[in-house]
Amino acid sequence: MTLISSDGRPYRFDPGALCLELLTTGGPGPFARYEVLHTPADLVAWAARSRLPDGLDPVVDEGEVERARALRDALFLLAADRAHGRPLRPDHLDVVNAAAAEPPLVTRLEPDGTRGWAPGATGTRLLSTVARDAIDLFTGAYADRIRECDAPRCRLLFVDTSRPGRRRWCAMEHCGNREKARAHRARAAGGHRREPDDGSPPP
Repeated sequence: MTLISSDGRPYRFDPGALCLELLTTGGPGPFARYEVLHTPADLVAWAARSRLPDGLDPVVDEGEVERARALRDALFLLAADRAHGRPLRPDHLDVVNAAAAEPPLVTRLEPDGTRGWAPGATGTRLLSTVARDAIDLFTGAYADRIRECDAPRCRLLFVDTSRPGRRRWCAMEHCGNREKARAHRARAAGGHRREPDDGSPPP
């Protein structure tokens, strides 16, 4: 998906999983300033930008938007805890499990051999699909590869699906290049200096 940096430059960010794509819509606490899920149309627009196959047009109501924000915030905190080796909180797990307990989106095979969507897509089914994806991620082969970007002031979360498992940055063209340039300047100045983490949200 394409994100916009604080200076207005677009860059590609691949979080590696559907559930982590939802985290780019805002988040808990200080990340609420980045909230983009305000109306049902916003959740529909996010689904269209996600890695879900094209053609999904769910019917979404206001209550489902509220539940989408709650699920996203729980996933945000769970992924951050997993990335830093902290225990997963039961109240966050309860939100994910409740969403996953609902019926998910249903795909179907179209006459031209492509994947399509069965009628009846709703916001609740969309959130169930996202929650089930999270359960697969947190219990699967890449559960120990959930990472937070290594840049000091970036909080983007992703799953490292690279073969060597050494991905450090949300995107090489964004934080990766910026941090490499910063390290080069520090070495040129006679020492390596890393800016302290001041807790500010991602640029």
